[in-house]
Amino acid sequence: MCAELVEVQWNDKAGHLHRDVANLEDISLSGACVQLETPLQKGTRITVKYGDGEMPATVRYCLYRDLAYFLGVQFEDGCKWSTKRFRPQYMLDPRELVLRAAKRKRADEAAPGKR
Repeated sequence: MCAELVEVQWNDKAGHLHRDVANLEDISLSGACVQLETPLQKGTRITVKYGDGEMPATVRYCLYRDLAYFLGVQFEDGCKWSTKRFRPQYMLDPRELVLRAAKRKRADEAAPGKR
């Protein structure tokens, strides 16, 4: 889970280029969820631009919720996301939360007199 502004680019049916700022809601090795003010049809090819990089993707779903459209996108074959390439500024990895909780539990159990 994360929160980062990215640019999404796509061509409409007439071939006109569109650009919009989107909020990157979450990201995985093979895809992402972005929040846009504009709906896009399933199957639309887009480019997600971040910093000095970009990732081509295809829209897999578009849902309207809470004043915006949430698009699930799948990165093109051979294009995998990596924190080495791009790490959103505000990123929450659930695995890190589990590790932190386990460390706290072990520390609490090891502390004398705590129950």
